[in-house]
Amino acid sequence: MRGQIETEEAIRDDAHDATLVQLRAWLTRHDFPPDTRLPAERELCEILGVSRGDLRKALATLEAEGQLWRHVGKGTFTGARKAEVMSLSDIDRETNPAEVMRTRLLIEPIIAREAALNATSKHIEALRRCIRRTHQAATWRQYETADNELHRCLAEAANNRLLLALFDALNAVRRAVVWGLLRSNTDRPPSDHHSFAEHDRIVTAIEQRDLDGASQAMYRHLRAVERHLMEPDIAGKQFE
Repeated sequence: MRGQIETEEAIRDDAHDATLVQLRAWLTRHDFPPDTRLPAERELCEILGVSRGDLRKALATLEAEGQLWRHVGKGTFTGARKAEVMSLSDIDRETNPAEVMRTRLLIEPIIAREAALNATSKHIEALRRCIRRTHQAATWRQYETADNELHRCLAEAANNRLLLALFDALNAVRRAVVWGLLRSNTDRPPSDHHSFAEHDRIVTAIEQRDLDGASQAMYRHLRAVERHLMEPDIAGKQFE
């Protein structure tokens, strides 16, 4: 009995190997461009003269090798599977304020460091104007607008177009996910609002070409923002 089982397994392995060889040869002959949709399994079985079970094993082998990819309900395609990139609207629905803040903590201190290295006098002037507008804001909405301009000016001062594009994408998600979720009971930021001094420290470090100081000041600022956003005892207060 054991010998019979081993013989049957060997026959199945041989059939799988033969199907795999046939499938490889067929793909080589046709030399399909990437992302070409292959015929349905039933049609492929007829083309190659193999069983459906052996065909599926051969397809799975090539998929594991990165030569094919399969999408349930759509079919089998040549080449490696493309990375699925979510649109910003999809990310808005999938993420949350905690993830947004974690991402800001990873990216914006680097932006501040690069700004300290590359900012021009015009960048510094623009940053100071933004800071003045945050202090002069008569409403939280005006403050939020000035604050948003300040952080984008920082990204522009880094003088790196790719980094700026990453910031813009992150900022778009931040505004969709976080802005408006929390509000203070007051009509405008208080005179001792935590961000005022923190913004000043960031821009001063950039003006002094203090790379580490700018990065650390931004990190501390965002941690304060995170605390105001997440901690229950200050929930409902303005956070930025």
